[in-house]
Amino acid sequence: MLSHDVATVMPLEQELFAGDPSWSAEQFRSELAHVPATRWYVVAEDAADVVGYAGLRVSADSADVQTLAVSPGRQRQGLGSALLAALVGEAQRRGVRELLLEVRADNAAALRLYARHGFEQIARRRGYYRAGRTDGLVLRRLFSPPGR
Repeated sequence: MLSHDVATVMPLEQELFAGDPSWSAEQFRSELAHVPATRWYVVAEDAADVVGYAGLRVSADSADVQTLAVSPGRQRQGLGSALLAALVGEAQRRGVRELLLEVRADNAAALRLYARHGFEQIARRRGYYRAGRTDGLVLRRLFSPPGR
């Protein structure tokens, strides 16, 4: 993802995360300012349209999936899995020991995706989404130390 992609990412961000805390264009630009030192962002395009995006934040030996989104018309076609695999691969290249993320407890499709990629629930944040009506789940995937 580059700065010029933010304008095409924003409508998708607002559509997918309406009613929940969503990112502003300024927040995306702020994140991109830290690439490649501590951030890594990627977009999926179909022709000139952004149909998905994902971001990673790395801090020492831990990384966080900052965001992962796929256009409703492109969901259930493997794009989310490809974006997540790209984040996992980048986290491994950077030598982290764990990759964390947070997801809505009622997002069954995302939970299945994350389970397929080796994530397990480690915590629950009660009432984190939708003005306190939906829990957030913290998931983690552990990596073997390099050389093992």
